[in-house]
Amino acid sequence: MEGAADNKELRELISSLPYSYKVSDYSSEIKSAYEKYESKGVSVAGRLIAVRKSGKLAFADLHDSKGKIQIYFDYSAIGEQAFESAKKLNAGDIIGVKGTVMKTNNGEISVKASEYSMLAKAIRMLPDKWHGIQDVETRYRKRHLDLIMNPEVRELFVKRARIIRLMQNFLDKKGFTEFETPIIQPLYGGADAEPFRTQVNTLNESHYLRISDELYLKRLIIGGFDRVYEICRDFRNEDIDSTHSPEFTMIEWYQAYADYKHMMKLTEGMINSIAMKLLGTDQVTFMGKSISLKKPFSRISFVDSINKKLGTDVMKLTDEQLFSVAESKGIRFDRGKRNRAHAYGKLFDVLVQPDLVQPTFVIDFPRETSPLTRPKRGKPKLVERFELFVCGLELANSYSELNNPIIQRENFEAEMRKADQGDKEAEPLDLDFVEAMEHGMPPTGGVGVGIDRLVMLLTDRASIKEVILFPMEKRGVS
Repeated sequence: MEGAADNKELRELISSLPYSYKVSDYSSEIKSAYEKYESKGVSVAGRLIAVRKSGKLAFADLHDSKGKIQIYFDYSAIGEQAFESAKKLNAGDIIGVKGTVMKTNNGEISVKASEYSMLAKAIRMLPDKWHGIQDVETRYRKRHLDLIMNPEVRELFVKRARIIRLMQNFLDKKGFTEFETPIIQPLYGGADAEPFRTQVNTLNESHYLRISDELYLKRLIIGGFDRVYEICRDFRNEDIDSTHSPEFTMIEWYQAYADYKHMMKLTEGMINSIAMKLLGTDQVTFMGKSISLKKPFSRISFVDSINKKLGTDVMKLTDEQLFSVAESKGIRFDRGKRNRAHAYGKLFDVLVQPDLVQPTFVIDFPRETSPLTRPKRGKPKLVERFELFVCGLELANSYSELNNPIIQRENFEAEMRKADQGDKEAEPLDLDFVEAMEHGMPPTGGVGVGIDRLVMLLTDRASIKEVILFPMEKRGVS
């Protein structure tokens, strides 16, 4: 509102507004149980989205946290002074209303106001009710307006909250315990990713925002906890696109005396359970495709799936032959990433991943791709790892966790050599973690599930920004 800061009357109004308001009921409760509420007094509060005035009557759509209800102002019921004030209400204002539940002549359930209180005065106009916010970037940058104008967006984030709670309930019932591990870490690890660097002034040391909580949760396994998990914010200095965000939410869990086969059953069981409790079905629509989340999910070999596309065994190719095949498929290697691990990964991304529509566990990766994973029994050139894909979207990553400290140190040293060649995503040598493993780590299975991407699947959203309340955006002028 132009000149609002200099408007004495407005300043006085806003300064005089109450500090609290007693709410007795909500819109959805009143409308779903009208017979119970008819002719009874209620006290409701919320934001006005539309105000309509007609002679000695006025109507307003009040939105509270659970829905909307019509407010009916009648001159004869609230008196001249209050009615004249009510006529000055605008869309965006937040009010509290005491009144009686009734139906209008049109049959709309309403609260007939006997009195009302201004609780917050909107000094900026809301977007047009009928057109809302059309620009996607504005919706993300000004999420408060998106939530005000689009009830379905609020419902989406309520679903997101419920999905997370269902995850917790599922694991809690399986005997897991939720813990918290450091976000600011002296060394990053647990994934191939470029970290964000920060400075701890008191220590005069560089630290990192975590890219994963894996190595800390494994310390808990070493310390004697058998089943642990954490819902964590992770940070990776990577691309911003429809499936990636530099700040994102994961759930990771680790179980002692288990392997990746146990983790497959847990993962498909959790996703199926969440779908059934959230949606009442294990058949969902995502990206225009019908997806079945019925157990068990399909399983295919990482290496075999690439070999079928190429007509050759990639594991038998020399380094240069492998790089040449990859480049023939349009793959270009970034600085420091011309190595077998990235070649395998890129070939899979290009040749196989787009075809994985129904839930599919891709299992048994080449050893070079997974420095924290145990070798596959009987096939030491492979490791016991799976990734879960739906509609080409990676949802989960799991290992039979490496628990041999000697090999773990060797793998970290190999990662350091990759870093020396310019690979910013290589893992650093974490001697503290190796030392912890030297005290003995039981056989363990672990899983990380991308919560944002799972929410995308279960709410049929094509962009990760739709399911993150405040996604990262390039700063612009408001």
